[in-house]
Amino acid sequence: MCLLALASQADAAAREYQLDPVHTRIAFQVDHAGFSRAIGTFSGATGTLVFDPDDWTTATLSVAVPLDSLDLGDAEWRERVLDRSFLDAGAQPTARFTSTRVEPTGEGTARVFGELSLRGTTREVALDVTLNALKRHPLTFRRTAGFSATGTLVRQDFGMTAWERLVGAEVTLQIEAEAIRGRADGATEDEDEATPTPDRENDDAAQE
Repeated sequence: MCLLALASQADAAAREYQLDPVHTRIAFQVDHAGFSRAIGTFSGATGTLVFDPDDWTTATLSVAVPLDSLDLGDAEWRERVLDRSFLDAGAQPTARFTSTRVEPTGEGTARVFGELSLRGTTREVALDVTLNALKRHPLTFRRTAGFSATGTLVRQDFGMTAWERLVGAEVTLQIEAEAIRGRADGATEDEDEATPTPDRENDDAAQE
């Protein structure tokens, strides 16, 4: 009975959040023939985060990224990257990341391991994640979590072997994400308002 009670308390502490596709963006950098590190971004990601800030090891994350949201600053280059030589977005239009385990690395930081499915191939990817804020949003008044994350992958691991002399193998990822607490966990507006946040007192004092 004691074990069941502890498990119930742990589940109650973990809350469900939905990724905000407007304020979630994934950027990548890759070497371009030694001249520069080309930058591209993806937007419109959706997904679910289950998160307890007091116990990161219980966190789970599932994300879907529409590849046709790719922005490279040039339409012709974008089409080349979306074709079969690279992302093959016509056949595999969505990249998916599902976490498998989370290892805390410090105060408000953790390494999140998960399976990235891209271009019909699934490989493990690790992301170094920082929790920027967990509080009520000043405009929506919804409980919101904000994160920054970085990671790397090797494009050949996902079958992208074209243009090896022109495009680097290692791809650096930089992610900025916001997730909004859902109603499915039984949270209410009153509960959100009553829950203290690290910056709440300072914000109130500044307004006065």
